Amino acid sequence: MKTASVKELKTELGDCSHQELIELCLRLSRFKKENKELLTYLLFDSTNEDEFIKTIKREIDEEFESINITSYYFIKKSIRKILRNIKKYIRYSKNKETEIELILHFCSKLNCFAPSIHDNNVLKNIYNREIVAIKKKIILVHEDLQHDYQLELQKLSS
Repeated sequence: MKTASVKELKTELGDCSHQELIELCLRLSRFKKENKELLTYLLFDSTNEDEFIKTIKREIDEEFESINITSYYFIKKSIRKILRNIKKYIRYSKNKETEIELILHFCSKLNCFAPSIHDNNVLKNIYNREIVAIKKKIILVHEDLQHDYQLELQKLSS
């Protein structure tokens, strides 16, 4: 089966009635959890981005508390899973401020994590890569926010 391009899909969806669009969305949400999560974000969470960020931060905190710290292998797997989830939520939002806040929160949790991530090269590299990504994203936001985010970034560095 050949997949249609976005332009073709947009044209075809433009020809659908309101009821047909609802049925298509509901059918799409049955197939993959990510589709349902994206629809949930778009319908309920996109109007209140601050609450969405708080919810995700709470989820990050809970995931950090449940990490198995018996070996660095399990820690690395858990950290990567948390980061994968954060990136998924960032894709839903498409908001630079949301992305910076979530990654900053992740980095601060990772920096304070025990056992120290600085004893493991892989964890240290994940942390450093995210810090570099934050620095690149900070440039793209408003100047006032840039200053605030720079201060938070400096706290992580010290």
